[in-house]
Amino acid sequence: MSFIFDLTEAQRFDREDDLAGFREEFYLKEGQYYLDGNSLGLLSKRAEQAVMNLLSSWKDYGIEGWMEGQHPWFTLSESLGEKTAPLIGAKPSEVIVTGSITVNLHQMLSTFYQPEGKRTKIAADELNFPSDIYALQSQIELKGLDPEQELIKAVSADGVTLTIEDIERICTDETAVLLLPSVLYRSGQLLPIKEITKRAHEKGILVGFDLAHSIGAVPHELHDWGVDFSVWCNYKYMNNGPGGTGGLFIHEKHHNRIPGLKGWFGSDKEKQFDMAHTFTKAEGAGAYQIGTPNILSTAPLIGSLSLFEEAGIEKLRKKSLHQTTYISQFVEQELKQFGMKQVTPLADSDRGGHIALQHSYAAGICKAMKAEGIIPDFRSPDIIRLAPAAFYTSYQDLYKAMQLIKKIMTEETYKSYSNERNVIA
Repeated sequence: MSFIFDLTEAQRFDREDDLAGFREEFYLKEGQYYLDGNSLGLLSKRAEQAVMNLLSSWKDYGIEGWMEGQHPWFTLSESLGEKTAPLIGAKPSEVIVTGSITVNLHQMLSTFYQPEGKRTKIAADELNFPSDIYALQSQIELKGLDPEQELIKAVSADGVTLTIEDIERICTDETAVLLLPSVLYRSGQLLPIKEITKRAHEKGILVGFDLAHSIGAVPHELHDWGVDFSVWCNYKYMNNGPGGTGGLFIHEKHHNRIPGLKGWFGSDKEKQFDMAHTFTKAEGAGAYQIGTPNILSTAPLIGSLSLFEEAGIEKLRKKSLHQTTYISQFVEQELKQFGMKQVTPLADSDRGGHIALQHSYAAGICKAMKAEGIIPDFRSPDIIRLAPAAFYTSYQDLYKAMQLIKKIMTEETYKSYSNERNVIA
């Protein structure tokens, strides 16, 4: 496809957009162009109402809210797990809404990482988000081993993307667990999850994925692909609010595994209040919960998931790809001349939900964008991320934002800002 990049075209795209009506469901600021949905999604009116409803259930029922009301708290994590499952191609019993992404990763690693014989290594990649690496290092240390020896990382040839050959090189007969992001957080590259899982399994390696930058933007088929486990946050494309409760997937073939980190809410619900000191695990993913669920941090997801049920993940993906292609082509035609280098793969099958641009003055450019009402995302040392959200980014907003970015680069207004990141980049 090719674009004209004028307002008439953007207006036509908006008229033809099946998802345009969902924009009214979100709180948007006049004159602001929010392109940071891959970092923190915006508040929807349904999410807001869901929080108010859960507050009301606390007010009206007190402790009886655990079993009473429209959304009883005792089974809320399980019911939302069932609603999340279609977004990642999982069975309802394989998904639970719980914890945070790092806590869930610790749970999964403590369950799956059991070094034995020469299979003592965890394989990851050098481009992964730091928190995941910290968790891997911690789990290796808890086994009395040295992360410098036992954590091996796929090396990127270009510093922004990975090939399947890069990954296969760390899948050896010494590798116990492979953990990768579904989408590389800097470049936006979508990894071939199905093929990676297949090749790793052929070598006897357990495979997990961090879905932080794909859930809610990219459909997956985790069950059919045979992925062993996955973790994610729900505050990016899932619009569950800052620090909102995350989730995990564990394939049903592993449901007999005892959680590495046992906790009260991982108990069989029929026996949980027996108060026995013998742990009786729940069936399915619910067994891998640890503590009492954070009800108010989970509440927004009730409203958010209802929007996903109505829109459908396939339609959201189609619009996301169209809008990121729009950005990609604009960069190539209008911004490349200013030293903007696109590092996100061009093929739809290799791209997540954002476009990443590399520029030596990236931090200063992001500040200039914010001064013009554009909300981008900076990632050290030199990456600008632009993420339209299919639920609420209109084509007219996208058109105006890209024209403003061209203006910033043409007039070099970014040079009046320091090229240093803010505390929150």
